[in-house]
Amino acid sequence: MRLNISNIISGLALLLLTPICLSSCSDLLDRPPKTSVNDDATTWSDENLIRNYVNDLIPKFFIGYDDTDMHTGDFSDDAVYMGRQGNFRRSVPSSSIWNMKTLRSINLLSDRLDTYAKGKLTDEAYNHWMGVARFLRAYDYALLTRQWGDVPYYDHLVGDSELDELYKERTPRNEVMDHVYDDLKFALESVRLSDGDQQINRYWVAGVAAQIALTEGSWQKYYYKDQERAKKFFTFAQEACEMIISSGKYRIDGDYKSLYTSESLAGNQECIIYRVYDLTTNVGHMLAHYSNTANSIAMGGTTDLLKSYICVDGKVRSESDTNGADSYRLSEMIKTTDSRFEATFYDQPTPMSKGSYLFPNKFFPRRLEGVNPLPPEYQGAKNTTDAPILRYAEILLIDIESKAELATMGGSPVTQEDLDRTINTIRKRPLAKEAVAKGVQQTAPIQLAALPNDPDRDPSVSPLLWEIRRERRMEFAFDGMRFGDLKRWGKLEYMDTSKNADLLSGSWVDFQSDNVTLDSKNIGVTAVVAEDGTMIVYNGKNKAALKGFFHETSTEGRQPFLGLVNVNPYLTPVGKNQMDDYKSKGYVLKQTEGWPQQ
Repeated sequence: MRLNISNIISGLALLLLTPICLSSCSDLLDRPPKTSVNDDATTWSDENLIRNYVNDLIPKFFIGYDDTDMHTGDFSDDAVYMGRQGNFRRSVPSSSIWNMKTLRSINLLSDRLDTYAKGKLTDEAYNHWMGVARFLRAYDYALLTRQWGDVPYYDHLVGDSELDELYKERTPRNEVMDHVYDDLKFALESVRLSDGDQQINRYWVAGVAAQIALTEGSWQKYYYKDQERAKKFFTFAQEACEMIISSGKYRIDGDYKSLYTSESLAGNQECIIYRVYDLTTNVGHMLAHYSNTANSIAMGGTTDLLKSYICVDGKVRSESDTNGADSYRLSEMIKTTDSRFEATFYDQPTPMSKGSYLFPNKFFPRRLEGVNPLPPEYQGAKNTTDAPILRYAEILLIDIESKAELATMGGSPVTQEDLDRTINTIRKRPLAKEAVAKGVQQTAPIQLAALPNDPDRDPSVSPLLWEIRRERRMEFAFDGMRFGDLKRWGKLEYMDTSKNADLLSGSWVDFQSDNVTLDSKNIGVTAVVAEDGTMIVYNGKNKAALKGFFHETSTEGRQPFLGLVNVNPYLTPVGKNQMDDYKSKGYVLKQTEGWPQQ
């Protein structure tokens, strides 16, 4: 699940000098009450007070269902919106720069640990908390480099008169990520295996390290074209995954949809990190509310996403021997398609998904479908279903992807055993009884000797990596991770609507047989794309002819974003105001790679 902390605000000096408050009004994870403390030796040699300070930093990274990019704000090839699709930035903004407020808080923690705690805490306790500090610093910088590339690197506090530091040049990404690598290595050796419920532990560190390493390895291979650095980080991803897998602490022990709709994930053996929501502490969310088909949303799944799901025999639809695999009607697809399809989407086309008719309802509990009125906790911002933030399934997919990538660079080849312990373990996930009643089945294991023959495969991607990426797409649909995946693979071209019409349509609908209501408001508005690519627009009399993938006539593609001079959709430009601010003080702020310096 994507964890996004980047906030664009102006004034680098202001960000670095913002004072840190030792108590906070945010309370996102289930943790002990906070206590206001003083910045002195007594505070920083008390583990409980240090823990409270760290607990105020945790929500900056582990956001859960408060991430607005999840479901209702998905920007990728998975989602289509009624109207014009979201566009990439195509010019340098007036104001834009990295936010280092959180970084300053982390560096204050490490500074105070060295100044006050060293020699007072036990060596084990000191190393644990320093490991936590370095883990959070590594995580912060990993997120910053994904957005900006080169960013100024600070591993210490900066004073308000240190202008050369405040306005220092951007540190090369590789140098920053080498520091990230070192910090994560230290944290993996120092952070406790367990420090209490909902507290940072070594498994949290290993899971996040695996995410960071896979992402950086991919950026290095596909964007920066540096094979040696790619190997370094893919290997690190393997090591971090192995630490979790070999522990035996985690397994796939429940059905897919229950992960996203449970009132309590405590004790769930798939969840490495999760977030608790509880109205008694005034902590709720709105995601289940938005996932209820009684509420309309502007977006839905694309035809491209719908077609990407594998059939239950492990083959793509065009090659499948499954009875009914030639049909895209939702009532048939839930029986012929991987079980995650039924768990992700409402089983009938519905106009409540205005842009698609393919309504993602994976965050809405099965037991409440059709219930009216809903319990208060499922209305508005009162939802209390827990959020799975890092799951064992993700670790398994990171493990197999990093191994497959290393195999392309001289590493050991992927074996059937590797696939069995990763992808096939996920495919054996238990099915919900409600899904079985609809005819849902487990998907056949992936076989290295008989990989699907997908005619739609990107020819630049090997059949094995293509299937690993497909598995990831099915597993994390609408979790807010797809856009980041496309960037790290160097595949933002998949979002080019001028090259893929399936990005602008949604569910297959037979308006007559599916008994979908049409009236005068639908004339000239509602349309379908037939299998031959012909668009059929409703004229008030041709309902029976409307059989195809839903396409709202106001739906338009996004503007061109690739191959434009002085436009780099992969990295974010700094703003003109910030560049002028540097210049006025005698310094130079270099523009992000691919964007104009002036």
